[in-house]
Amino acid sequence: MTTPQPALLIAGHGTRDDAGAEAFRDFVRELGARHPELPVAGGFIELSPPPLGDAVAELVERGVRRFAAVPLMLVSAGHAKGDIPAALAREKERHVGISYTYGRPLGPHPALLSVLERRLEEALGAGGNRAPLDRADVTVLLVGRGSTDPDANAEVYKAARLLWEGRGYAGVETAFVSLAAPDVPSGLDRCVALGARRIVVLPYFLFTGILPDRVKQQTEGWAAAHPEVEVCSAEVIGPEPELLDLVMERYREAVEGDLRMNCDSCVYRIALPGFEDKVGLPQQPHFHPDDDGHHHHGHHHGAPSHAH
Repeated sequence: MTTPQPALLIAGHGTRDDAGAEAFRDFVRELGARHPELPVAGGFIELSPPPLGDAVAELVERGVRRFAAVPLMLVSAGHAKGDIPAALAREKERHVGISYTYGRPLGPHPALLSVLERRLEEALGAGGNRAPLDRADVTVLLVGRGSTDPDANAEVYKAARLLWEGRGYAGVETAFVSLAAPDVPSGLDRCVALGARRIVVLPYFLFTGILPDRVKQQTEGWAAAHPEVEVCSAEVIGPEPELLDLVMERYREAVEGDLRMNCDSCVYRIALPGFEDKVGLPQQPHFHPDDDGHHHHGHHHGAPSHAH
């Protein structure tokens, strides 16, 4: 008798935006429909239903004892490094006999860079009768979520550099919508200081939500104050086939044990300037407001539980 393959648990960040949360839930359903041979469930760390604990309980009710968890996140920040592993450890205590492996975040992956390139082309070709612009005249501002984790912010810069290489744009600059500098207006100022006259603001987000909306609003506000510069906004990555395939690639990595997480600049392992107090910090799960099973004792002793 063959051992059934582990189930797939997709862990999302959570958003106060109903459309963004529904996009995640639709994505989980689509992945399950594409892979009927595999139990698939998904939940959020915070803000949106269902909580991750409900997704684990759903799998357990379906007879699952082994699963691989994949964070549906572009960069490895505090959620991917700490919150999700801590939440998974809590679920292991709740459901005796289950075991899991933990996959790595999604970006920057060539498949996602291809989707970002497509979003840029759509933005450049939009606008009625306007012909698509020559890439050599276009500067891109890639806007990430922003984090208090310098390693996570550096990952967005890495994605920007990879997007620039070989694609012929005048340049690809980087900004963040929260928690990190430069912000969107400062990023646009920097593009102009470097000589840009045509700029596409490209959100580095999987789905729509409060923060991508804020990126668009800040872009429009800046553009209104700088009519001499041509500025347009591109769309988020969205539930593209490349994203569905990439989640399955991360799932297979986790199942086969082929994990290549970067630990070299992780604040929980390495003393980075200004973040020395985070080294060895115990990781706590978020307590999701919709999670009926939480006990509020929240203690996980010892070394960080993020799975590298």
